[in-house]
Amino acid sequence: MTGTVTGTVLVARLDNAGEVLLAGPAIRAVAAGARQVVLLTGPRGRPAGELLPGVSRVVEWRAPWIDPTAPPVTGPHALRLLRIIRDTAPEQALILTSCHQSPLPLALVLRLAGTPRVAAVSADDPGSLLDVRHLVDEDVDVPESERMLGLARAAGFELPRGDSGGLAVRHPLPEVRHLTGPPGYVVVHPGTSVPARAWPAERWARAVRDLVRSGRRVVVTGGQDEHGLAARIAAGAGQHGLSPGPVFAGGWTGGWTGGGPARLRGWRVDEPAFTAGWVDGTCAATGGRNWNGPSAAHGGQRGRSVVDLGGRTTFPELAAVLAGACAVVVADAGPAHLAAAVGTPVVSLFAPLAPAGRWAPYGVPVVILGDQRTPCRVTREGACAVTGHPCLSSVPSARVVEAVDQLTPVKETIR
Repeated sequence: MTGTVTGTVLVARLDNAGEVLLAGPAIRAVAAGARQVVLLTGPRGRPAGELLPGVSRVVEWRAPWIDPTAPPVTGPHALRLLRIIRDTAPEQALILTSCHQSPLPLALVLRLAGTPRVAAVSADDPGSLLDVRHLVDEDVDVPESERMLGLARAAGFELPRGDSGGLAVRHPLPEVRHLTGPPGYVVVHPGTSVPARAWPAERWARAVRDLVRSGRRVVVTGGQDEHGLAARIAAGAGQHGLSPGPVFAGGWTGGWTGGGPARLRGWRVDEPAFTAGWVDGTCAATGGRNWNGPSAAHGGQRGRSVVDLGGRTTFPELAAVLAGACAVVVADAGPAHLAAAVGTPVVSLFAPLAPAGRWAPYGVPVVILGDQRTPCRVTREGACAVTGHPCLSSVPSARVVEAVDQLTPVKETIR
């Protein structure tokens, strides 16, 4: 529909936050030629969808053929999707998938709901299920974002003039300096959706220690279910020589010049995190508005080296935390793509379960760490079948520091 404006277009990307973020350029292209774009996604992708420019509304449905935790296929569950589509009444639908996913189950339901025009990439013969069958060479590692944008173009939608096709999120993002301090820190996000993509926790802790010793402030982040992992890694940095005690997230109950301690959801005012948490002689707690930390009279230095925000941020707040970083160190996980969407360079500890050429953070400076030639490559397995997990366990923590320095050579001074 190039040059014309259609009515409502339903765009489906039914999996995780990272995949939904990568769909952003395709969605913006559709939005440039539609009055309304409704994003159909699963519960894991919804937070990302709500941040995407061009999305008018997000509707949620868990796809049994994509979501690993989806319920069994039942008539009532399928009827719910049918009602969602009929209520949306799209004039067109684009089904965005990866090479290992089929668009045809959803295409069938769209046809049953009366959707007049359906477009998707399909290696299988779709019969009458698709009006636009876009064929791609799956032997070529095209970045996932470009693959989806290619489908949008095949369906007649182009990016607006001046849109370079990078990842993006809506602005303004929430204010998070009361959590992180001033911009310029390094974010370390250790969590992954499957074990096969994980770097060993003790390596993450050593990397935090090495980053601090090299002169970096570090903010450790994690999802709501990753609070324990983030806390272990932040505390483990101390066990590797930064301090004898743990690292906490919170504020300081005395000595703030900026108006008192910051409160994190879920923390009591008498929580030890508000009165403890020292790393390398500096406060590891979240500070007040002027970010001066506890005064020398309280036994500390100004500022701090490590903050643990694991499980303490919403998705928009996480985007803001990543936007304030000079670099993000992360596995192959959604926050890698969220970092790219806010324009922050990424050090990617990338297990080769899928090709990095397709799934590496898109459109920002990236350093890929990890052996991309190990036997587990392109298996898409959730658990590593190779003893010792060599693709990532072979990466030393010092290499992470080198990669951060490569991306952001200018360091701030920790006082």
